[in-house]
Amino acid sequence: MAMTMSGEQQLAAPREKVWAMLNDPAVLKSCIPGCETLDVIGENEFMAVATNRIGPVKARFKGKVRLTDLDPPNGYKISGEGDGGVAGFAKGGASVNLTDKDGGTLLSYNVEAQIGGKLAQLGQRLVNGAAKKLADDFFVRFAAAVKG
Repeated sequence: MAMTMSGEQQLAAPREKVWAMLNDPAVLKSCIPGCETLDVIGENEFMAVATNRIGPVKARFKGKVRLTDLDPPNGYKISGEGDGGVAGFAKGGASVNLTDKDGGTLLSYNVEAQIGGKLAQLGQRLVNGAAKKLADDFFVRFAAAVKG
């Protein structure tokens, strides 16, 4: 099942600070919903484990995340794939862009993802709703980290 999503978040911090935090594994780990581990395995590469509930399915995903097309402090592409065992798999990517706006930084993102297995059987609307909630949760936490 293919999925797309986009959004934006206004952050009360300069672009350079937002960029630094978007590249800090400790910050990302604290902001990603359900993230258990986020380990650096190479330059701009991470291994992550996260557990999340999507509808009736609780999945523990393990996967690699890569940052490419780095354009400091303007944005990058993030891509990854995760295996959730019997729950299925997810793979995809997002472009993340930072622009100066209203004395702070506007973070905008566009996501394209594929999911399969039991997760894909849940239905597009349920999966899209859960994905949107996970993204919203991340950005609420990230905005709080940027302020803090």
